[in-house]
Amino acid sequence: MKKYQLGEFEEIVMLTIAILYKEAYGLAIKNEIESRLKRNVSMGAMHTALVRLEDKGYIRSHDGEPTEERMGRPKKYFQITALGKKAMEYSRETRNALWGAIPDVSLNVKFS
Repeated sequence: MKKYQLGEFEEIVMLTIAILYKEAYGLAIKNEIESRLKRNVSMGAMHTALVRLEDKGYIRSHDGEPTEERMGRPKKYFQITALGKKAMEYSRETRNALWGAIPDVSLNVKFS
């Protein structure tokens, strides 16, 4: 069993939540990912990832104030939990260990 389960897109979403900090809500997260990674993100994929991360206990959400531009509905803001921070650290440490284990010759590839 994995110590922490964090897929690539989930990790990107969590990193983006950390970047946006108190302004991390669905559309802002989507726009930030698209801007930084030049990668299209559907709202469906974003919503699915946010629900999964919240179910795992890696993030939590709270409603902001209702706004007129959203017809009285509040934005849902996200923040990383202590468990989520541990999962992110575990992911970073695992990747760094794998990168560190690659022999130099293995990446010394010449393209023809």
